[in-house]
Amino acid sequence: MKALTIQQAAHAVGACTAAQGSITDVCIDNRAVTPGCLFVCIRGERFDGHDFAADALQKGAAAVLCQRDLGIPAQLLVPDTRLALLDLARYYRGLFDIPVAAVTGSVGKTTVKEMTAAVFARKYNTLKTEGNLNNEIGLPKTLFRLQEDTRAAVIEMGMNHFGEISRLSRTAQPTMGIIGNIGVSHIENLGSREGILRAKLEILDGMAPDAPLILNGDDALLREVTAADHPVYTYGIDNPYCRFKAYDIEQTDTGSRFTVDYGCGEQRVELPAMGRHNIYNALAAFAAGFLISVSPEDAALGLADYTPAGMRQRMRTMAGVRFIEDCYNASPDSVRAALQTLHDIRATRRIAVLSDMLELGELSPQAHRQSGAWASSLGVDVLLTYGDASLQTHREAVRCAVPMAEHFEDKQALSQKLLSLLRDGDAVLVKASRGMKLEEVLQTVYKELEK
Repeated sequence: MKALTIQQAAHAVGACTAAQGSITDVCIDNRAVTPGCLFVCIRGERFDGHDFAADALQKGAAAVLCQRDLGIPAQLLVPDTRLALLDLARYYRGLFDIPVAAVTGSVGKTTVKEMTAAVFARKYNTLKTEGNLNNEIGLPKTLFRLQEDTRAAVIEMGMNHFGEISRLSRTAQPTMGIIGNIGVSHIENLGSREGILRAKLEILDGMAPDAPLILNGDDALLREVTAADHPVYTYGIDNPYCRFKAYDIEQTDTGSRFTVDYGCGEQRVELPAMGRHNIYNALAAFAAGFLISVSPEDAALGLADYTPAGMRQRMRTMAGVRFIEDCYNASPDSVRAALQTLHDIRATRRIAVLSDMLELGELSPQAHRQSGAWASSLGVDVLLTYGDASLQTHREAVRCAVPMAEHFEDKQALSQKLLSLLRDGDAVLVKASRGMKLEEVLQTVYKELEK
């Protein structure tokens, strides 16, 4: 980050201090303190940052942001350090007159963020959210990485409850917003898909009146959205009224090809990611780039450079078997999309390894049964399931006559079964919510295949 004076920081968070000097970093972990940083004392479930303030100062912190009087000269005392962290990040963001795209959605927001950043990067030095820093602690950390030479930013926004997107948007002050879809993730907290839509539309709270909103025009709820004072741009495949439309779609062994009709021209795109859902993600990124004057040709080049982040539908081939690693998150929408991707791959057999989808509340039994039905209708030859909720998936798959379906209560047994089944030419999807840690199965399988 570029340096702030302690007095600037104090003004931003509404604190009073006589301390002088500069702040060159913001840190919430005393193990990562750098000389000249502002150490923010965050109270968590297991640790209280106030207990580490002295250690941070000893390591060279210039000042401490706290909500308990520590009796030190270089303290910025506030009622709530979490809210103050957002206030400071909002102030710092305001020092940069650059386009900022905020990305949210029930499924695929990280992919949209990565694709949008790849498009922006063709013309601008672009900052993007790294990893899962999309919450009220992570988003400020991202904003503090803005530098003098940053020319654009793509900020991911996640949420579990009402009000969270609003606070994130007011902090990041986006110049455009992207909502990819409205699914059922976090419906346990938000009550309904309409509630989820309302929570996602909080993205508007930090946007200037003329800032555009980019929406998936094929989504049944988003296509009905109007936003007073905000121009709305839609993208889609089926809806002929979308401004950005994909057609002439081809699925290849390595990804997708399609043409984007952007209203005043057309552009062919080759995307190194499979599945209809990824075409939607790419259309969102293309639209965002178009609105900040990235040429269609450069947008296509940026999308061609896209690489999946983390464990999100990453393709890997070992011993003649194509693996789709998708262990980061799972919801009914993303499971169906992943199974569709598996269906579209040319393979001798299609094997799906599925585990529990979390945070679905009362919808969980129905959603897991639906996954078993989808496995059947989308041509899965072998279905292996793990987890308490996924027992419903297994039972429905058996009822729907998936040729081979087995359920496991132990990952090691699941791994060994998968290893015993694999043959040259197979395609394997491994899909689950992050909390199920299904990547452990992949690690075991890869280790054996490498021998």
